[in-house]
Amino acid sequence: MTSSRGPSARVTLRSTPSPVRCLLLCVFVNQAGAFVQAFLILFLIGNGIDEGRAGFALGAYGLGAVLGSFVGGDLADRLGRRPTIVLSLASSALLTIAIGFLGTAHDYVPLLVVVFADGMMTQTYRPAAMAMLADLVPGDGLVMAFAIYRMVLNVGAVVGPLAAAGLVRLSWDLLFWADGLTALACAAIAWRNLPAPARRCRSANGRETGPSSASAYLGLLRDGRFGLYLLAMFASALIYMQYYSVLPLKIRAESYSSVVYSAVLAVSGVLVVTCELLVTRRVQTWPPAYAGVGGILLLALGLTAYGPRGGLALLFGATVVGVLGQIVAGPTMFAHPSRVAPGAARGRYTGASHAAFGLGSAAGPFFGVLLWNGIGAGVWALCGLVGVLAAVAASFAMRERPSMYQPRPAPLSTAQSPTPKGIR
Repeated sequence: MTSSRGPSARVTLRSTPSPVRCLLLCVFVNQAGAFVQAFLILFLIGNGIDEGRAGFALGAYGLGAVLGSFVGGDLADRLGRRPTIVLSLASSALLTIAIGFLGTAHDYVPLLVVVFADGMMTQTYRPAAMAMLADLVPGDGLVMAFAIYRMVLNVGAVVGPLAAAGLVRLSWDLLFWADGLTALACAAIAWRNLPAPARRCRSANGRETGPSSASAYLGLLRDGRFGLYLLAMFASALIYMQYYSVLPLKIRAESYSSVVYSAVLAVSGVLVVTCELLVTRRVQTWPPAYAGVGGILLLALGLTAYGPRGGLALLFGATVVGVLGQIVAGPTMFAHPSRVAPGAARGRYTGASHAAFGLGSAAGPFFGVLLWNGIGAGVWALCGLVGVLAAVAASFAMRERPSMYQPRPAPLSTAQSPTPKGIR
């Protein structure tokens, strides 16, 4: 009887070339040093900018991040993975340092422009990094590789705020310089260690071949099943963000202290860090639709369970169910664009996926709080309904298709191009 488990995280890492480990190191260091989004409002208000304009600046950062997903996907396919990663990290380093100067000078319009550009360039590297990860990892380890990628981001997101809190106590200037210098260091590491793109094929007249940006995105829009996948990603992010927008309001309305909310977030973080790789070892062997649909339904069930008043036991039980849903669906959902995209458009498919998730993350708090103020606890039932619709979309979008099982190339060495030649 064969085992239902796929390769472990350790086996997956050992079977990949060294650029994969270098890429994951860059992702971790950059995430651990990413302080701007979390501390921007506090920095601006502390320097005399009113709350409304500070919030608008944070919104500009988020809008730039959504645009950066499209830009990063396009550049990853046109320029190559490594140039896009280096350009993104180096540009965001300079822009982040500039925010520190503009925020204290009260130059609001230039500040807004730089914050928007920083959000865009900070996000631009992610589609390229994920596309390179898919280029370099063997097909049977792809879902586990994305689970490791998510783990690296999560651990970096935990380490970052702790480091930032210490820096802020010394100086706000240190915060922006540390953010910028870590991004610049990652750019240097990426340039030196990640594989360079291959020369692009040229036609008889000497021009490079390959789809233009416009034609490639039109092709993406014509992929109806991928459109359903983007809808599922958007809807999942929309309801997921209620953990950070409506859940604290529910906890306060039930007369619990902020300590309870902190404990809920801590439980979520511990479950993800300790369990995601273990769960993914089994889930990676499932058909993609099973993982996507099952995980989204668990997320929806967990959110729906917040509706009735059931004390702390129900509160934490619902949290565990919802987090389990994220763990089951997350790696497979984020790996899906790389498994179905045409080789020349893998970056764009990945960028569109990130953009859909980013739009849902941006819209979630707005609609969640609006509905909470309008229908109260009914918002949780609505989250459940949206989750069911997202699961239905995922069930059609993530059904196995022949392109998911075409032969994939062997992992590339540092001397080879990361340009994909086949899709799993």
